[in-house]
Amino acid sequence: MDKIKPLYAELIGYLAEAPDPKDNYGSIYDSAFWSQYNNTVNSLTKISGKDYSTFCIQPKDSGFGSPCIMTTTYRQKLSGLIHRLHSEYFKNEPHPTDRNKPGVVVTQTQQQTQVVFNQVLLDIQDKINEQISNYKDGSKEKGFLQKLKGTLSGATNIVQLFNLIFTLAKEYGFSIDQLSNFFK
Repeated sequence: MDKIKPLYAELIGYLAEAPDPKDNYGSIYDSAFWSQYNNTVNSLTKISGKDYSTFCIQPKDSGFGSPCIMTTTYRQKLSGLIHRLHSEYFKNEPHPTDRNKPGVVVTQTQQQTQVVFNQVLLDIQDKINEQISNYKDGSKEKGFLQKLKGTLSGATNIVQLFNLIFTLAKEYGFSIDQLSNFFK
């Protein structure tokens, strides 16, 4: 399997760079595409001891005096071979041709959400620090801001943060309009 992995990676690279049939009228005239691909298939057959020759591509006469292959044929053979190798040798790894990489998207989205939350939290803390000195000791406004400041660390996301703010505002008898005055 150690010798197959580099060939597998090579094939994945070919697929990533394979021409789109819409971009080149559906045909490939450069013999390097199928020659290099077929050499990789032959190496794979030799190293693995399994016959992968059905995945080789035979060029056809283009009618213009030079051989060519259909882009769709190239992509189908390449993709088919990658799928087969994945199922035979690498089934415990993520599939390389998955176009939607949910793990990456979810992680990136979570990181972005956390960054936004942290910024909102810092902005609210700054506003509390700015506003708290505007109120007399013992006033319900100052009491609200002090309690809010002391409980902000309990919120781990935006929903909890707003729930905390609104719950405290209700507890102290502030309307939405009054609450918004704290954060202007």
